[in-house]
Amino acid sequence: MSMQDPIADFLTRVRNAGAARHVTCDVGASRLKEQLAKLLVDAGYIESFTITGDGAQRSVSLRLKYGADGQPVIRGIDRVSRPGRRVYRGADALPKVLGGLGTSIVSTSRGIMTDVQARSLNVGGEILCNVW
Repeated sequence: MSMQDPIADFLTRVRNAGAARHVTCDVGASRLKEQLAKLLVDAGYIESFTITGDGAQRSVSLRLKYGADGQPVIRGIDRVSRPGRRVYRGADALPKVLGGLGTSIVSTSRGIMTDVQARSLNVGGEILCNVW
């Protein structure tokens, strides 16, 4: 059985691992998932990620981040654009998640980036997910 939405699978694995208080979370590797993991590290939502395995057996291992109270740093993570309903926005119409406290991850013509970076470069694109 083929996977219909690998990004939703990635986000669900991260959400479930945080809810279960796991230290690490493994997902199948792809360039898109590696870029998503890098953005989550840069934004401070996860500690780090590593690529393990070789060839078709590669996986991305995420080290999740928790606050002093033991709660996961990622309080919520939602898929916005789906295969059945794509959501595109221009640079001036990119949403601010929780009034700027969260992050939108946008796929632009210049690559995958956060909403803040997309606004500063004045590029819009497909809104992949929101993280807070």
